[in-house]
Amino acid sequence: MSDAPASPPSPTPPPAQPRNPLHGLTLEAIVTALQAHYGWQQLGELVPVRCFTHEPSVGSSLRFLRKTPWAREKVESLYLFMLREQRRQGTSTPRP
Repeated sequence: MSDAPASPPSPTPPPAQPRNPLHGLTLEAIVTALQAHYGWQQLGELVPVRCFTHEPSVGSSLRFLRKTPWAREKVESLYLFMLREQRRQGTSTPRP
């Protein structure tokens, strides 16, 4: 038997996610697309959080959403809803 330590297993690459529309998108791209599509006022009505209703900005929204998982999930769900609606209407916004 050899006394040489066994080398650690090589890390496996992350699995490809061809069916995940959020794969490869940054939170900033998602917030920017939602803001362009809905505007801050409607975005604040759809996801009622202060970062969308009181002096909204992409920067403040990103800081809040990165710290608040439940709000981030709502924003991601709204983004997926927006994509589905655009596909139904035949209008698509290019992915950032």
